[in-house]
Amino acid sequence: MNKSIAISVVIPTFNRASLLPRALDSVLAQTFMPTEIIVVDDGSTDTTRQLMKDRYPGIDYLYLANKGVSHARNAGVARSNCRWLAFLDSDDQWLPDKLERQWHALQAEPHYRLCHTDEIWIRNGKRVNPMNKHAKQGGYIFEKCLPLCVISPSSVVLCRQLFERLGGFDETLPACEDYDLWLRICASRPVLYLDEPLLRKYGGHPDQLSRQHWGMDRFRVHALEKLLKSGVLSSVQYSAARRILLQKCEILTGGAMKRGKSERANYFRKLAATYRVNQPDPLQVAREADHAQY
Repeated sequence: MNKSIAISVVIPTFNRASLLPRALDSVLAQTFMPTEIIVVDDGSTDTTRQLMKDRYPGIDYLYLANKGVSHARNAGVARSNCRWLAFLDSDDQWLPDKLERQWHALQAEPHYRLCHTDEIWIRNGKRVNPMNKHAKQGGYIFEKCLPLCVISPSSVVLCRQLFERLGGFDETLPACEDYDLWLRICASRPVLYLDEPLLRKYGGHPDQLSRQHWGMDRFRVHALEKLLKSGVLSSVQYSAARRILLQKCEILTGGAMKRGKSERANYFRKLAATYRVNQPDPLQVAREADHAQY
């Protein structure tokens, strides 16, 4: 019998009855089994409900009105009980020893609160090599996380206490919600990285979020602006985040102008203007001044 470990697995899904079994079967095939598996159905109108009833009656199934992947993941966490959380997108697949390898790594280095892994990319049925900008790393990687998301939700094992303290996934973001959460975590903590491909990520299908929304950088800009206003960044982190925000605003402004979207262009132009002055975060300056008195 496979060893059971205190991890709750949360799998959000929406109209993916044809893909969900691959994800679920990969969890059930783990060499170290999680304590609980929670499938959160974000309002599917296909045969997902019947699939769960017929093939996976022993798995916890939660059906919700459609409110997006962030709400689904947060609801799954709220329903779960374990100290450690693992997320799996319903179109991805774990390798059999994924949880075992991460469990051993976290037990060996207990000061880490997030562990992620390398991954295999499959696009339209063929394996592809990620570009250098997608390279995974460990340690203090805040600045590496700024251009785009470099931690895959399906690769993560995360401490519940940290997730809850940071408020979970931002439900106002229809996409890039993972980018937002990893930035908030990496601003203050190092992450543990296993340089092993323990996950297969599948792409190319039409219901991917990146295909449903124009200009994914607009969601990253929202996450960056929120972080810049939070007062939690060091002056170095603030400067790096501001630089990336300005770059993304420039790209979004140019794209809007090419498409004749003058109102949209003006929004990003004005947003950039508020951060263009070469000044550090005023909250951080005040905090560092207070520390200097002692």
